[in-house]
Amino acid sequence: MTTGNTVSLGRRLWTMLIALGFVGQLAWTVENMYLNVFVYDTISGDPDVIAAMVAASAVAATVATMTIGALSDRLGRRRAFIAGGYIVWGLSTAAFGLISVDAVAAVAPVADAVVVAAVSVIVLDCVMSFLGSGANDAAFQAWVTDVTRTENRGRVESVLAVMPLMAMLVVFGGFDWMTRDGQWSMFFLVIGLIIAAAGVVAWVFVRDRPVERHAGGYLGALVHGLRPAAVRENPGLYLALSAWCVWGISTQVFLPYLIIYLERYLNIEGYALVLAVVLTGASAVSVLAGRFIDRVGKARFLLPAAAVYAAGLLLMPLARSTVPVMAAGLVLMSGFMLVLAPVGALVRDFTPPGRAGQVQGLRMVFAILVPMIVGPWLGAAVIKGADERYEDLGVLKHVPTPAIFLAAAAVLVLIVPPVLALARRDARHGEAVR
Repeated sequence: MTTGNTVSLGRRLWTMLIALGFVGQLAWTVENMYLNVFVYDTISGDPDVIAAMVAASAVAATVATMTIGALSDRLGRRRAFIAGGYIVWGLSTAAFGLISVDAVAAVAPVADAVVVAAVSVIVLDCVMSFLGSGANDAAFQAWVTDVTRTENRGRVESVLAVMPLMAMLVVFGGFDWMTRDGQWSMFFLVIGLIIAAAGVVAWVFVRDRPVERHAGGYLGALVHGLRPAAVRENPGLYLALSAWCVWGISTQVFLPYLIIYLERYLNIEGYALVLAVVLTGASAVSVLAGRFIDRVGKARFLLPAAAVYAAGLLLMPLARSTVPVMAAGLVLMSGFMLVLAPVGALVRDFTPPGRAGQVQGLRMVFAILVPMIVGPWLGAAVIKGADERYEDLGVLKHVPTPAIFLAAAAVLVLIVPPVLALARRDARHGEAVR
């Protein structure tokens, strides 16, 4: 069904897009933000441990997305990978509640309990990331490409782009009290059960769409997108992925340390309220921008969006109390979302027919693997270079400083060349992709 210039998706599809998108981001909020806090508060205050965990999980997530994405293309099935994947993803998330320094010391009293606990969390994080990326980043995201069209992807991406913020808002508002009370086991259990329940719902309501098959074996399909010929055949796709990569590195410089920064550097105890206001406002901006992105053109929209994001990064170091932090954070996260929606839609638009799963693997390399290896290590280096510390039970811990936002802004400058190339390409093709 078509309404005006927009291809209607229908209520059932929208419900599944929103439900699975939201629950997936709920899990990634725990993995990307709260797992860092869990390690920092209960195991080790060394930012290198967090950076190592983030990097290792990014590798696992990328391997999962590339292998399962290509496999789902070959089989022409997404539903089984989504449903089964969400269920085991939830169970692995709940398992984090079993790890603690005290538990390790009780089981292996002769070992260095802190080191063993840190390694255990990193290993489990890799397992969880593999399962989650196979279900969400590979199968679900490929399914989204299957069921959407160029005419409605700006709107769909603007809604999906809100899901990380809404997930953060729900976690901060509904479950943050558990972490502040030290009830980590309950926290991971509740989140894990929600994720597993989404898998059951997906099995009932998700329906596969026909997928165009390509000749050749599975291994050929697995590495197809990494070949120089694929880059030459799809320049728009790789320009969009390059822009996404720069944006991703910029976000990962500060995002893993954001809650710690608010709580430990700015001493804002009510950071959940700050984040609630910021995330609600940024979500509204993203949803309202959805139709505008499709009308104006995704490529043309990117540079102004990046400018808003850069302005937010530069405002954050100037904000030192609750209200200014809310204002600066609103600009920052609005820009964050305004970049993510069009760049994600462009990647879907430039996806070759029948290769949606394979492109999700490429997306993981450009948008997750490289950013989550480079960004957190850069952020950790900035934090350690500032050498701001506080003492917790006799242990000195590094504290993130405003320099992480300035470093993120410096990285973001590199987004200009691929964005300008996309805009020029868009102009030459007479806005062929919108």
